[in-house]
Amino acid sequence: MAQYVVSRNIFSEEKFNQEHVKIYRQRKSLLNHVRLYFRCDQRRARLAVLSLLPVISWLKIYRVKEWLLSDIVSGVSTGLVAVLQGLAYCLLASLPPWYGLFSAFFPVIIYFFLGTSRHISVGPFPVLCLMIGSVVTRIVPDEGPPMNITGFEGLSRDEQRVLVASSISFLAGIMQLAMGVFQVGFVVLYLSDTLVSGFTTAAAVHILVSQLKFVLGLTVPGISGPLALIYTLEIIFKKITSTNLCDVVISVVIMVVVFAVKELNDRYKSKIPVPIPIEVIMTVIACGVSYAFDFKSKYSIDVVGIIPKGYEAPVAPNLQIWGETAVEAFPMAIVGFAVAFSVAKVYSVKHDYTIDGNQELIAFGVCNIFGASFKSFAASTALSRSAVQESTGGKTQVAGLLSAIIVMVVTLAIGFLLEPLPKSVLGAVVIVNLKGMLLQVTEVPYLWRRDKTDCVVWIGTCVGSILLGLDLGLAVGLGIELLTVVFRVQFPRCSVLANIKGTDIYKDRKDYLDIFEPDGVKIFRIPSPLFFANIDFFRNKLVESLGFNPLRVLRKRNKALRLIRRLLKRGELHCTPRGFLNTSCEPYIGLEEEDSSAEDLDLPTDLKDLPIYVDWSAELPANISVPRVHLHSLVLDFSAVSFIDISALKGLKTTLKELVRIEVAVYIVACDPLIQEKLHSCGFFDDEVKASIFFLTLHDAMLQILESHPEAVQSKTHFSKVITTVTVHQANCSMRSRDRNGVESETRF
Repeated sequence: MAQYVVSRNIFSEEKFNQEHVKIYRQRKSLLNHVRLYFRCDQRRARLAVLSLLPVISWLKIYRVKEWLLSDIVSGVSTGLVAVLQGLAYCLLASLPPWYGLFSAFFPVIIYFFLGTSRHISVGPFPVLCLMIGSVVTRIVPDEGPPMNITGFEGLSRDEQRVLVASSISFLAGIMQLAMGVFQVGFVVLYLSDTLVSGFTTAAAVHILVSQLKFVLGLTVPGISGPLALIYTLEIIFKKITSTNLCDVVISVVIMVVVFAVKELNDRYKSKIPVPIPIEVIMTVIACGVSYAFDFKSKYSIDVVGIIPKGYEAPVAPNLQIWGETAVEAFPMAIVGFAVAFSVAKVYSVKHDYTIDGNQELIAFGVCNIFGASFKSFAASTALSRSAVQESTGGKTQVAGLLSAIIVMVVTLAIGFLLEPLPKSVLGAVVIVNLKGMLLQVTEVPYLWRRDKTDCVVWIGTCVGSILLGLDLGLAVGLGIELLTVVFRVQFPRCSVLANIKGTDIYKDRKDYLDIFEPDGVKIFRIPSPLFFANIDFFRNKLVESLGFNPLRVLRKRNKALRLIRRLLKRGELHCTPRGFLNTSCEPYIGLEEEDSSAEDLDLPTDLKDLPIYVDWSAELPANISVPRVHLHSLVLDFSAVSFIDISALKGLKTTLKELVRIEVAVYIVACDPLIQEKLHSCGFFDDEVKASIFFLTLHDAMLQILESHPEAVQSKTHFSKVITTVTVHQANCSMRSRDRNGVESETRF
């Protein structure tokens, strides 16, 4: 077995800094940081341009001969899927289907220039579409008058809904752009994988329910707000007898065929050069069959209908709608960016390039602002569409640009071919693509076994999003997640450590059998930062591990000293070489009651005027009872303490003073230098709490304690528990110091 031997002095922090020169760096002030941030030179201007236009960086290295053909194949495949998903996901937003084509075109063009990911496919995302749809149906419901909004005058219901969708998308884009400009892309880190999984699973349930009306051929009004899903299901079940059987048959056939072929694509993806675009194939077949047999007239099937050619004139957002939808726009901005960034991160790791979170925020912000101006709705990335773009050989966003051209061709020229397409086909395609999100529910048993806290976050987010709606559900999930963080930090698992035999390693004494604990020494580990919310918990846990309350012991001792002085003054107590002699006939009782305000009981014990030393571990005279303390040293392991605030600093100093005043030496080990600097700057140290209590490592502190209290080891009767031999060198001596008899000076424990 490989071993290592270390021979060095015992180092406290003070001694180490005396022997080793430390470089004191001058930290920059806030003003210096601001000046540096706004400083401009040629190099920074060049980097800023490359950062804002990442297309320049990867176009310079574009390999035309190797990448162009792959990008063309990928772009065509992705474009066909984007057309279908644009039409299908637009139904989730409660908008006419052809507006989904706008969302699959305009954001892609902008992302080509501003995005840092080379593989994601930008466009409609079902969860975002559903969130937009809930706002749209709230402001412009299916039944009843719309909300009183200036600008709705003279517009049809569909036009009003398009205005709402584009306005809220514009607002979400402004929020994303602002977060990118102010470099706050880190906000997405607060959405853990567990929370996103629970949220998207709930969104999949909402999407599934929202598509049932198309699959069953029912007319169901759009409902938003808490319990909207329950009310929607109630209406569907009431109208179930009016189901259009033709729609059901078409949907079932589409779902079975698409699901089966997708499974084959997954199973044989290593052997198939390009995945079979089964959704596109089935859509074309369904269009042809619907047109040939006139499904709309014969079976009263709801079809896509007339798709206008070309693009519509840009429109300004409605400011009154902004005021009504600001609360919903923010979670849309966060969710849209979080999903796109997580997918982009997966592909960047796979293909070995970097992405910039803040630049992604800027890119999606501009995408949504520009797209919303042309009546598209908020864009992100669909997982299945991005998978198609990457798996078909896409190398760069040239494939995305080509997919946008395919969408443009459909919009300008051949959109009329999709007019007889039944909406039940689109609903079936949407439901089949929910498989991945719905199967996330299988994570719950794993989370319950591995981390019950994360499981609670998942279930709370999912249930909250299902019952309260996606916007409130996301807030509930985020609240639960932040509460778990607070509880984990506020109530950490403190532990008492002990030495592992034969090593300088210290572990929780509850976890190991072969350990060594010197008499009178306690090692207490704090596994979290110390701040105002957990300092009381820390003190309670420390008292619990010590087995006594230092403040109570101090007060008892001061009361006992006061009583001893009173008895000595009355002549009822005499000092002898062997201790105190009580000459009173009856034991004195009244320690708690008499003269309780004569002195501050929290002050250190004052033994100066007593003719004899008071041994607090021995029997005291006059029936005086003081809790005995069998501890002489306490080691606090600060290796996991990352910061300490003013409130915790005051509480820690109070605790240390109480311990010092009852003659318990305190050692703090592995403390972060920044924390030590803060303690010095805040006047933490005084005559009682000294800076010499800091040691480099836990083992250094233990060696120092055992040198100061050799009885802690000598009292051990079984030397099988002598677990470590460390040579201790005195300052200015050779590597091995010897005593007068030539024996090496050793400290054993």
